[in-house]
Amino acid sequence: MPAHPITRDVLAASWRSWWDDQAPRVQPRWLRLIWTLLFCLAVALGVSALGVAFSGQAGPVLANAPLLTQLFASNLTLALTVGLVIHLLFAIGRQAVGADRLAKLPGWQRSAYYALLPLFGVAISMPPGAWIAHRLFGMRMLFDVDLVLGAVTVSLLISAAMHVVLTARTRQIQAEMQATEARLRLLQAQIEPHFLFNTLANVTSLIDPAPAKAKQMLEAFTDYLRSSLGSIRSEDSSVGAEVDLVQAYLGLIQVRMEDRLHVQIDVDPTLRGQTMPPLLIQPLVENAIQHGLEPKIEGGTLVLLVQRSGDDLLITVHDNGRGLAAPARPGRNGNGVALQNVRQRLLSRFGPAAALTLEEAWPGTRATLRMPLSPNGLHRKAS
Repeated sequence: MPAHPITRDVLAASWRSWWDDQAPRVQPRWLRLIWTLLFCLAVALGVSALGVAFSGQAGPVLANAPLLTQLFASNLTLALTVGLVIHLLFAIGRQAVGADRLAKLPGWQRSAYYALLPLFGVAISMPPGAWIAHRLFGMRMLFDVDLVLGAVTVSLLISAAMHVVLTARTRQIQAEMQATEARLRLLQAQIEPHFLFNTLANVTSLIDPAPAKAKQMLEAFTDYLRSSLGSIRSEDSSVGAEVDLVQAYLGLIQVRMEDRLHVQIDVDPTLRGQTMPPLLIQPLVENAIQHGLEPKIEGGTLVLLVQRSGDDLLITVHDNGRGLAAPARPGRNGNGVALQNVRQRLLSRFGPAAALTLEEAWPGTRATLRMPLSPNGLHRKAS
């Protein structure tokens, strides 16, 4: 499995996914456990400080380093036991219920889920945690009524805070989804117009000198439109549908470039049903054709590779065309709209867990899309 660099964006996204179960998961997964351990450490420090402050003997306790160490170690042991059990319960709950189903729960059900799960975790982990702390450090905290009441009170406060945060988060998500949907519709619409006009212009130019070829191009263009219109209107597609769309596009380009274009497509068959945002592959293929292969007199080869990389979906588009360093074609400088479109849509959908990289790959250029595999696996068409 490839290493995942720990950047500021990755840390921020991992922290968010720790407290917001609806946020996209990012790699590496062990970061979530680190946040739990740090939270337990903070709780142990806070409980120890409160215990000393309300003991009525703060001065003597602070002056007694062994007693202070014993108190903190006991609280840390108890906090780790409770925290790790709750962490495990949330992981099991997400796996059993499913991330998509959790996200679609009504507000009160989601709040109840996030409130009751920590309470259940406290109930089942407090006795063994207290027993372990007692056995290791001799602190008489097993079945301590004040301890149990304090833990229940803290749990209720955490649950109430979770309810407030999740309610506000739900409203924020709804507002963001509406804004994002409008923005993505606009971004998706930017993909098609120049391609549509160029194709119609090509058909028009072929009607008189090569009517058979014009008819063939028009038929291929009709097939492409039939595939692409559904993708433009959809929020989700599948790997298989997007690859089919690319093949329809390449069939259209093949009419124009003929034997100057060679295509190799290799798709892991187990990934064809995987969910992915629509119209992410086609702009990369179109970019490779327009700027890499079509300007070359002899043409070249385009390779599309779809594979699994750990928990990620990896899509590679490689052409042996002119490369990134080639001078711009007159009148075809490009403004980077297609690549900016793809990057912005990846960021809106997955945050830093997804990326588009463009690199020189002699000969030619390689574009690589990396995004998390869908947690629910197969794409299902809306009825």
